[in-house]
Amino acid sequence: MSKVTFYGDSISGNCYKLKLAAAQLGIDYDWHEIDILAGESRTPEFLAMNPNGRVPLMALPDGRYLAESNAILSWLADGSPLAGRDRYGRANVLSWMCFEQYSHEPYIATARFIVRYLGNPEDRQRSLESKQKAGYKALDVMERHLSEHGFFANDAYSIADIALFAYTHVADEGGYDLAGYEEVNAWLERVRRTEGFVPMSDRH
Repeated sequence: MSKVTFYGDSISGNCYKLKLAAAQLGIDYDWHEIDILAGESRTPEFLAMNPNGRVPLMALPDGRYLAESNAILSWLADGSPLAGRDRYGRANVLSWMCFEQYSHEPYIATARFIVRYLGNPEDRQRSLESKQKAGYKALDVMERHLSEHGFFANDAYSIADIALFAYTHVADEGGYDLAGYEEVNAWLERVRRTEGFVPMSDRH
């Protein structure tokens, strides 16, 4: 099978998801670095591939494109245990990935962006506080779930864990204090110990 191509920014947790999944699934790929802070995802060339102007984006060998990190994760893991072993298992994985996109990532990732990449400006403090409040609610949900389960879906490591790990493990960069989240921290270590794990990297 010819290699897929990922277009992504290495500072992005959504893009890191693909690197981690591909490493653990043994999928070879080409990587094109897109600097979102420099507007490289808004050029006419990139918008021709993804009109939404966002990364990550995957190019298939047949010329088709697939956007949205969790959709790409699902494509990469299709047919593997990381996607769920049966109909309910796959839906359960999807359920947690929806939680990540709607209740987790918009708050934890945005807080990280405000603090680390915008320099925590004074005029964004109200927004930051709002994001952090909602992010802690998501972390509370995770802590309760992990008090009874080793992983998020089906008691087995899956792309749901990859999706949630991506921004949780750098939540401190958005001003979150994870010291009181014993179960979340234990889960982060379990993810780091999974076979084929690769850490998040800075831009190439």
